[in-house]
This record gives sequence, structure tokens and C-alpha cells, in this order.
Amino acid sequence: MSAFAASGPALTSGVVGLEGRVGDPDESVLRSASLRIGGSPLPLLAVARVYVCGITPYDVTHLGHAATFVWADVLASVIRMAGVQPVVCRNVTDVDDVLTRAARTRGRHYDEYALGQEFVFHQHMSRLGVRRPDSEPRARHHVTHVQQLAAALLTSGHAYARDGHVWFRGAGALAASGLTREQALVLSADYGDQPDDPRKDDPFDVPVWRPSDEYDPAWPSPWGWGRPGWHAECAAMAVAVLGHGIDALVGGDDLTFPHHAYQSAMVEAAAGLPLARSILHVGGVHQDGAKMAKSTGNLTLVGDLLETHAPAAVRLLLLDRRWDEPWEFSAPHLDEAARRLDRLYAAAGGSTSSDSAAGAVTARLLDDLDVPGALDIAESEGGAAARQLLATLSLS
Repeated sequence: MSAFAASGPALTSGVVGLEGRVGDPDESVLRSASLRIGGSPLPLLAVARVYVCGITPYDVTHLGHAATFVWADVLASVIRMAGVQPVVCRNVTDVDDVLTRAARTRGRHYDEYALGQEFVFHQHMSRLGVRRPDSEPRARHHVTHVQQLAAALLTSGHAYARDGHVWFRGAGALAASGLTREQALVLSADYGDQPDDPRKDDPFDVPVWRPSDEYDPAWPSPWGWGRPGWHAECAAMAVAVLGHGIDALVGGDDLTFPHHAYQSAMVEAAAGLPLARSILHVGGVHQDGAKMAKSTGNLTLVGDLLETHAPAAVRLLLLDRRWDEPWEFSAPHLDEAARRLDRLYAAAGGSTSSDSAAGAVTARLLDDLDVPGALDIAESEGGAAARQLLATLSLS
């Protein structure tokens, strides 16, 4: 069966004759039109396509990474609960200068090194209860699609070729971001977009294609031997796997600009259609007063936490808050998550909750993935409501 086939129970012939119309109507189908994301309705039809910006596999997985992938997993679970089949694509950015440098330092080929790091990442995600995505495209397998994107942008006038580069005209992405020019310049520099590069027309132009030196992976193209730009990789993979007009784009809030801004702008410029109907920018995890990041070294590693705590407690730690809320991690938070989980397990052993309590849990999850609100109801009411929530959140 195709991944895009409709889900749910098999349909039977309709009832003919008034005497055959027995039983109460099934109103669960209304759930598919009840989902809200970011305060806006996101009605779903048959299949929901979710693109998750995945890892650059060059180092260990920390708690900030895990937050994004656990929330993406919960979104898919809530979509499934609404009677719609989620089709999840989570990419691997295995053509990236940081990865290439890390592999060269260790005397490894970049793609071989990446596969080893992916293996460790998959182990951690599995222990956290994150389902494997339906598709896991790797950038090195989609170079032709990046070149097709470059050709489309050149044809439409949204890009220009120069000295082995294909530059995307990025002024529109800046205008749509709501950032000041100064804020955007800082972020562009931080994420390697080199706004001061004199070879481009505007500081906010970014490479769709770029030439490779002797140490970089390279592919032949109409513009010379080279490799894709980062934003173009995700744009091309999303469209290649899921098509145009995906239902949800998911990533950490640090990807808002420049990555998601350019990824979306490239697709819209090339195809004339928005990339995504909704975007989940998962709130960043902070530690010691700064955002958790490899560059600053203030990391709590998922592997270390899983050595000392139950995976379900780590998962609940990430979920017991608004999905877009930045937060500061400290060890007592994990202890509290473990206690909350114990209370939920105890509540789930009861048999007193009503259908209305289970319905209230469902309503909270459909209303902007309000996991804290659903947890409060489940803990208070117990029984079926608590069991339903534990199953939907993959905490049981």
C-alpha cells in the first residue's frame, strides 16, 4: 500500500433502508478538522505530510536536538489520533562543511563518518520512543534535485549564476522574516551564510550551488563541479519526498532564520506555492544561561541521561511545557518529570474516569498540542483518560 493511502477502518457498503440505521453516529471524524497549530486551524484530509529538519551527523546528540524530534513524534501521534495518516520525512544533512571537516580530522570519508553518527542517533531516538520516519533522505542522494531547484530559480529570475555559484536572491526572505537588517546580518553570519562575501549582489543572497575545493565532496553540474548549499538541500529534499504544500514543517527555533526562511522562500519562488501550511519552531533548551549548543559546550547529552534515568522520564521532561517555549534545563527538572510520570502511572491504574475526561484530553492535544493541559486532566481524572494520554505520548 502506498504511504499516501487513506488510513482508518475499511469502508463498507452504506446502509439501505431506514430500519438499518441503528446505533449512534460516529463523531470522531470531526477530530480531523479540529487540530490547531500556532493558534491557527490546520484541518487535515486523509494524509498529513510532515517534514522534520533532521541532524547534521558529525557529533553527539544533546537534549536540545532531542526536544525537536520528540515534539515532531508527538505531532505525528496526535495526527494519527485524529484519524489521519501522518507521513513523516526527516532529513539527514550529510553534505555540510562542518561534517566534512569533522570527518577529515578523524581520517574518515565524510559519508562513512556520517553513517556511524547516524547509528548512534537512531539508538537514542529509539530509546526515547521516537518512531522511525517514513522517509529519511540524505542530501548526497538528492544533488540532482538541488540542481533542478537551481535551474528553476535561474529561469524565474530568482537566482543568478556567477563563478561556479548559483546565488538565490534573498531580499524577500529577509523582508518576510520580520527581523531588522542588523539582526538578520548577525544570524546570517552565525549560520555561515557569509553576508560579507563580495561575489554576490546582496549580503542576503545565499548559495543554491557552490564550487568545491579539493577537500569538499563535489558533483558535476552546468555551473562546474560543486556541492549544494545548506538551505537548498532541505528545500529540494522536502519537495522531492513529500511534494509541494506540506502540512507541517518542524525544527528548532534556531532554524527560523535563516534556514527555514530561505528553505521556504526557495520553494515558493521556484514553484509558486508555499512550502508549508504550518510551522513548529520548537523552543530551544538552555543551560547555564545560554542556549544549549556544541559551539558553547554547555551540553547535556541524551546518552548520558539515558544511563541514569528512565527514557519515558526524559521524554516527559521535554513534553511537559509549551512546544514553542524556550526553557532552562537543570537536574531537578528531570527528577520532577520522573515523579510526574509515577503519578500518571498510578492514576492510569484507576477505573473512575469518564468519557468526558478522555474527550477533554483529546481536545487539549488537538488545541495546539497542549500537552501540559492534557497531563493535568489525565493526572486528576486517571483511568482511561490517563491510559489514553500515556499511549498517545508514548510514555507507557
